[in-house]
Amino acid sequence: MNENPQISSNPRFRRKPSDIAAASVEAMGRLLADLEKRLYVVDPGGNLSLETVCGDPQSCRGIVPALMPGQLGDPGFLRDYGVGMAYYAGAMANGIHSDEMAIALGKERLLGFFGAGGLGRERVASALARMRAALPQGPYGVNLLHNPADAEWEMDVVRLCIHHDVKVVEASAYMTLSPAIVYWRAAGLVRDGQGAIEIRHRIIAKVSRREVAQHFINPAPEKILARLVEDGLISAGQAAMAGEVPMADDITVEANSGGHTDNGVLNCAFPSIAALRDEIADMRGEMFRIRVGAAGGIGNPQAVHAAFAMGAAYVCTGSVNQACIEADTSPQVKTLLGRARMDDMAMAPSADMFEIGSKVQVLKGGSMYAMRAQKLYNLYKQYDGLEDIPAAEIASLENGVFHRSLPQVWEETRQFFAARGNPRIIEAAQAHAKKRMALVFQWYLGQSSRWAIAGEKTRAVDYQIWCGPAMGAINEWLRGSPYEPVERRSVVTIAELLMRNTAYLVRLEALKHAGMSVPDALYRYRPWTENPGGQPAPQIPSLSTATDPAATPAKLEKAQS
Repeated sequence: MNENPQISSNPRFRRKPSDIAAASVEAMGRLLADLEKRLYVVDPGGNLSLETVCGDPQSCRGIVPALMPGQLGDPGFLRDYGVGMAYYAGAMANGIHSDEMAIALGKERLLGFFGAGGLGRERVASALARMRAALPQGPYGVNLLHNPADAEWEMDVVRLCIHHDVKVVEASAYMTLSPAIVYWRAAGLVRDGQGAIEIRHRIIAKVSRREVAQHFINPAPEKILARLVEDGLISAGQAAMAGEVPMADDITVEANSGGHTDNGVLNCAFPSIAALRDEIADMRGEMFRIRVGAAGGIGNPQAVHAAFAMGAAYVCTGSVNQACIEADTSPQVKTLLGRARMDDMAMAPSADMFEIGSKVQVLKGGSMYAMRAQKLYNLYKQYDGLEDIPAAEIASLENGVFHRSLPQVWEETRQFFAARGNPRIIEAAQAHAKKRMALVFQWYLGQSSRWAIAGEKTRAVDYQIWCGPAMGAINEWLRGSPYEPVERRSVVTIAELLMRNTAYLVRLEALKHAGMSVPDALYRYRPWTENPGGQPAPQIPSLSTATDPAATPAKLEKAQS
């Protein structure tokens, strides 16, 4: 058949002779997917080829170095936290990032943060005890969620972390520094034998704005330190040391994530906050260097690759782990997450900062939570108290949203705070009608996430599921693989999948830099598949949708630093 003249006469579409002398694109994929193998781009006589050896140095045009996942990112992150990869799984509140998840990660030398936010003190204490027993040398951490409405809870979590010898907390949802987070930092400062400051309480701070980042890049405020000294919580020496070190060891720039988020763009926010880090360090002549990592939208290897290309010291995942088997949420929620697309998200009022209008990103597919929570917030802004809301509206709320009378809701709310030893909130609500209305509305916002975790079937349309577009991204990436069903996803598998395939992409870039054409098909790689022996192995790029078991590489070695 003659070639189409409309294509062949147009330089944009003209077929170009391939300069790849490999037997096939799949053969190239197999070579590149063997991450431990150094490869050579060789030009023996006009045609570039990819080879495992280079007999004639004069013909070698470039090298594709061996690259394991543990070589990505900042080696200091691996050293300081005792991990094998510059990767961590961020917290998910209400214990969704469970102690089981943190332990599973820690056993494979990966860092995970137990989601203490929203939990009672006893539940937090039991989780810390279990993680400490399972991982006496770590690595694991605890999330410290800023709670301006209940500062005592935040301080109690810090006390528990100190008691259980936790080494690192992930600070999130902070707008300003609280006494609790400053206490955690300062209480872990000592001087070694040479007089240098040793930091025993590390902080990874999740931020999305420069004005918040600067609080963690600078030392702790003197006023808060002075108050802690006055209260006998830290010594004067620790307060002095706290004035010499930054508040955080690491800053995680969080973009379009699940839960609390500004829906930012990572490739805009990351360089800005990294530059701010450098500006403050130069101004202060800082001896301690803060690393900057990336989070938000990390749902496929391309996103991880882009983060490292921007200079991220490490990456943090969140939403993608919520559907894993270790996540402490219901099968119903995991099923919904496994179906999510990238555009299945919505912003809705948050339970913890309802009164100031803070919002969280949630899954909208299959749930009416976002719409109902927004209605409650609109009523809160419009009226001064429950007594001012029209009777028809009250009836609609009681029948359609709360499924009980508002006086019943208030009584349950009052008992809740009484049981948590927080009478001041009850007193404030009894004195101010608008505060009482806020707490009643927050009952729905708080219960909705618990219904989701418990899989309460009668409240399925009210599930509050914190989720970002990364969930849709990973579902799309895993489609057609053995890990498409959420029942087969483990948090360690997801971590290794993302990081190994990122290393593969970096090797592809090295191939391009050596001057070799890289077919688009090599970017359409597939994740792991099961080989005939039942062991997980990395799956190579394929030109077809079928998987040839005989073409897969040998058993996958675990990532080593």
